[in-house]
Amino acid sequence: MRAFSKILAAGLLSAALLANQAAEACTNFLFTKGATADGSTMITYAADSHTLYGELYYRRAADYPAGTEFMLVEWDTGKPLFKIPQAAHTYSVVGNMNEHQLAIGETTYGGREECWKSEVKGIDYGSLIYVTLQRAKNAREAIKVMTSLVAEYGYCSEGESFSIADPNEVWILELIGKRAEPVKADLAKKLKYNYADGAVWVARRIPEGYVSGHANQARITTFPQEAKKFQKAKGKGLHTTISSLHIDYIFEPEVECVYAADVVTFARACGWFDGQNDADFSFCDTYAPLTFSGLRGCDARVYAMFHRVARGMERYEPYAMGDAKAERLPLWIKPDHKVTLPEVMNLMRDHYEGTSMDMTNDLGAGPFRCPYRWRPMDFEVDGKTYVHERATSTQQTGFSFVAQCRGWLPSRIGGVLWFGVDDTYSTVYCPMYCGITNIPLCFREGNGDMLTYSETSAFWLFNRVSNFVYSRYSDMIVDLQRVQGNLETNFLADVLRYDERAKGARSDDELTELLNDFSNRQAEKMMKEWTNLDRYLLVKYMDGNIKKEQNGQFERTPTGMAVMPAQPDYRDEWLRMIVRDHGNVIQVR
Repeated sequence: MRAFSKILAAGLLSAALLANQAAEACTNFLFTKGATADGSTMITYAADSHTLYGELYYRRAADYPAGTEFMLVEWDTGKPLFKIPQAAHTYSVVGNMNEHQLAIGETTYGGREECWKSEVKGIDYGSLIYVTLQRAKNAREAIKVMTSLVAEYGYCSEGESFSIADPNEVWILELIGKRAEPVKADLAKKLKYNYADGAVWVARRIPEGYVSGHANQARITTFPQEAKKFQKAKGKGLHTTISSLHIDYIFEPEVECVYAADVVTFARACGWFDGQNDADFSFCDTYAPLTFSGLRGCDARVYAMFHRVARGMERYEPYAMGDAKAERLPLWIKPDHKVTLPEVMNLMRDHYEGTSMDMTNDLGAGPFRCPYRWRPMDFEVDGKTYVHERATSTQQTGFSFVAQCRGWLPSRIGGVLWFGVDDTYSTVYCPMYCGITNIPLCFREGNGDMLTYSETSAFWLFNRVSNFVYSRYSDMIVDLQRVQGNLETNFLADVLRYDERAKGARSDDELTELLNDFSNRQAEKMMKEWTNLDRYLLVKYMDGNIKKEQNGQFERTPTGMAVMPAQPDYRDEWLRMIVRDHGNVIQVR
């Protein structure tokens, strides 16, 4: 989703918001199969927006006659854009994963305003994802489709980072639009550069055994540019090990980086890069230069994940806290252990715990250590500007997922979209097989919206619970995590058992029925348990009290009345703050 702020000249976060007037930002983590305990690839995505309703999109597979067109609709705004030809055959898509286990996520980094500020006709980043999921079978095909679409129809969104995974590979694609205005005519003529609408971009394959991430800040710096060497070798009939090529060579297995042919030349023609060697060109530093916001509010989230999967990451903390001169966070790292699926889910649950930015420790967390800060992101006191942290877990998440691609299983079984709504810390990741054709009612599109409450909507139920939990966080989150943990533990075991049953399906129709039945039953189980949790929390924590329990039952007096509830005091730091502020009035004398 769109980046959450602009930057003050002094380098601090400002309250200026983008055109949709919503403070929005997203987080993606990427895991290669060599970095995971079970050999699956995984990408995560938190779609964070104050106006995005959490629901699970579904597009059925279909065949279309020649000449069929369809209307592109901008994902952020719902605005119709223009019609393009429909593919002869489209694949089934469940959320951000298709029937072939291709999964795509995104984060918006904005980048140079000159590249996106003026209005142009083009495809938006959301349509780019969902159209591609209907047309591509694997990550390399997806990159070819996405870059071909922007080349043909233009690109109307801001700078974007995409996570792209299939059962074998994980890629990061960074892309930003081109506008004619920034091109300096004299430079373009000198470079013999012929401008064309579209976008410039770079895509890199995450090395096997490594993990990566992006969170509203462009991450690719310099990249290998070996197209000429490879073309020459291929012309001689040689098969050489190479790493980088233009898009025409995306399907060569040796290729691990592809880029727009004019990614450097466009920057030169705009006067943004004048280095002697193209090899010195950095995509991020040219198209999305680092700012305090890009470090503290964005790359810091990637740092927090790296910090939890590998030792020695503390050396990057000064950078994550906003020091652009400190040692830079790498694009990818090798974890010191194989990460598990439950661990990946929990990596999406982070408030900078264990770092200097821990949101549970300062007075802003309130008396009950609530790790959330209401917007705006920055504030001013006595002429100085300060920021609230922007962590991976945030209150305004519409939906999030862990996309798990398991190449050892048939595709419709192997792909599981572990889907949740609302805040990642308090959500439950429910298993949706990529082969389903019937979306559970609680996640179904049209079951409520951001302004329409629905009793059967998971988004509204989870928001009821989380917003209540925020009121006495340190106590209530423990009860929530108990139910959350039980559900996810059972879901993980249920999926492994059901894989075997689904593999025994005698026909596609039987497989579809099995997968639909399983994912719908898990969602129903989740809704039932969360409804019980909602009621339990209200009874236990009503009016700031904490009702006492014994053996899983609320305690009663011998006559059947509720026993006197516990009334724990505020934490010491909070009481001292009250005394400093108001002690002369409330002191007992």
